[in-house]
Amino acid sequence: MKKMLPLVVLLAFTAYTAFAMFHAEQSLIDFGIELMSSLDTAQVVIDLYILAALACIWMYRDNKARHRPLIAIAPYLVITLFFVSIGPLLYLVVRGFAGEPNTGRA
Repeated sequence: MKKMLPLVVLLAFTAYTAFAMFHAEQSLIDFGIELMSSLDTAQVVIDLYILAALACIWMYRDNKARHRPLIAIAPYLVITLFFVSIGPLLYLVVRGFAGEPNTGRA
């Protein structure tokens, strides 16, 4: 079940994002610019990107603890840059199905 929750959330949110983007009347960049033009919505966007940065730091550290090359997380970092939640969710799904790292701890 622990592995399935991120997968279910990833699939549901990605489907919703695709649906919203398909029906949007403006590009993703135009939408972002519009959000940043108002103090209240800019605060939410900034807050999301602070969380995205923290998620990227976590992915980097987790990847390093797994002794994997930096390039292994590059796609997740790029996806996080544009779609915030989808990058870390995808990382959790792939990480969950790959298993836990061998850290040598009991």
